[in-house]
Amino acid sequence: MAVTLRQLAVFAAVAEHGGFGAAATALGLGQSSVSHSLAALETAVHGEVVRRATPVRLTPLGELLLPHARATLTAARGFDAAATTYAGTAATATISLSVPPTVARGLLPGLLRLWHERLPQVEITVFEAVDDEIAQWLESGTVDASFLIDPDPFPVGGLHVATDAYEAVVRTDHPLAGEPQVDLADLLDDPLLVTTSGFVAPLEHLHATAGVPYRPARHIRELATVLSMVEAGLGVAILPSLAAAMLPDALTLVPLRPRLERRLVLTGPTTRPWHPSVVTLRDLAADLAGTSGGRRTRR
Repeated sequence: MAVTLRQLAVFAAVAEHGGFGAAATALGLGQSSVSHSLAALETAVHGEVVRRATPVRLTPLGELLLPHARATLTAARGFDAAATTYAGTAATATISLSVPPTVARGLLPGLLRLWHERLPQVEITVFEAVDDEIAQWLESGTVDASFLIDPDPFPVGGLHVATDAYEAVVRTDHPLAGEPQVDLADLLDDPLLVTTSGFVAPLEHLHATAGVPYRPARHIRELATVLSMVEAGLGVAILPSLAAAMLPDALTLVPLRPRLERRLVLTGPTTRPWHPSVVTLRDLAADLAGTSGGRRTRR
C-alpha cells in the first residue's frame, strides 16, 4: 500500500483541526496540497476517511485508521530524533504531553519552566484529558508522554514525580473551613458533588476505608462545573490537593481523615520505544522530583 508519511500527517491534521484550511495552515501547506494528499490516501485505502462538511467529520474508516496514523507519525518522529541524537546533533522536537486537569494547573507549570530553560529547542504541546483518555492516547500514539495517576503496574522507565492527597473542597464560610483536619464522616450532612473525570473509584475506596456510606448527590463530568456548584453553595467536593491552583477565592481545601494519596507518574508508552526527548524531559524532571521523594525505574 503506497501510503506516505505526508499523507498521514495531512489526515491527522485535518482530523485534529476540523477542516482543510486549518490543516493547511498548521502544516504550512497550500489547501490544494492538503486536498490532493488526502485524496491520494483515500485512493490507497480504498475508501473515504473524512466527510467533506463543516466541520470535517471522520468516517467509520477514518475512525479506524486515525489511531494508526498517529502512532506511525509518532514513531517516525522518534526515528528521526534517535538518528539525530546518535549523530550528536541537537535537534528541535515537538513533544505532545497529556495530563489530568489538576496536574496541568498544580504541577505542570514548574516543570514547563524547567524544561524550557534547559531544553529551549523542544516544544511541548499539552493536552488535558481525563484519566481513561490519557492512557489510551499514550498507547495509541496520539501523545508522546503522559502523567498517569497510580499506574499499576508501575511503567518501566516511569518517574514518580509527586504525591498528593484527597481533601475536602468547601466554601470559606463553611463551618469546617479552617479546620486542620476533618473526618470524612463530617461531610455526610452536605450534598457530595463528584466529578466523573477519574474520581469516582478513589472516592468509593476512600468511603469504604472510612466505613461511611458513599452517597453522591450529583455526578458531573467537568471539574470546573463541580467547583462552580460548590461555590454556589450546592454542596461539597473531594479533590486532590493539587486542585488548590484551580480554586476561586471563595473556596478552600480541608485535609481529610483517613488520608488517601495518589501517585503522579510521568512516563512514555509501554508498547513502543520512547521519543529521545521524552527520556531527556523525564531525566530533568527527576532532578525536581528528587527533593520530594520521586523515583524512576530503569529503561
